[in-house]
Amino acid sequence: MKATFRPALVLFAMLTLICGVIYPYAINGIGKLAFSDQAEGSLVSRNGQLVGSSLIGQAFSSPQYFWGRPSATDPMPNNATASSGANQGPLNPALTDNVKGRIDALKAADPANTLPIPIDLVTASASGLDPEISVAAALYQAGRIARTRNISVEQVQALISKHSLPQFFGFFGEPRVNVLQLNLALD
Repeated sequence: MKATFRPALVLFAMLTLICGVIYPYAINGIGKLAFSDQAEGSLVSRNGQLVGSSLIGQAFSSPQYFWGRPSATDPMPNNATASSGANQGPLNPALTDNVKGRIDALKAADPANTLPIPIDLVTASASGLDPEISVAAALYQAGRIARTRNISVEQVQALISKHSLPQFFGFFGEPRVNVLQLNLALD
């Protein structure tokens, strides 16, 4: 029994040291050296004050700011510890009611807007934390923001164009805008 127990204990200790200490510290160190911003959470600061992460959406509700995708995290919106989809199918009445409520809120915030409402303004992403919206969703909100800030629609559209991100690798997805970055640029 001792002949079997001692090698098993030594192997257990070695694997714990390698897999539980050395490997995590090595990967963390490499990440901080090669990708320091991402390894720290892609944090965004303004005037030395932490304002968020470029990877996690934030709930903007003031009419003078761009609104992001709805969050699927409950009870607190954009809660990274509760990341998950709403798990509601297209025939679920709760999803239909949520989308109708979001459409009503968008129309109430900008009754003069006759553009079609982009789908990403009324539906949550799979993670419920999407920090980006489509360029169409940003352009849909340009008139409201221009009126509430007393600037021209062209200025808002130029800001959207300046902060637009291309498709991933030139062909995946569609051009998009990071809502937090765009709202910081507005200020």
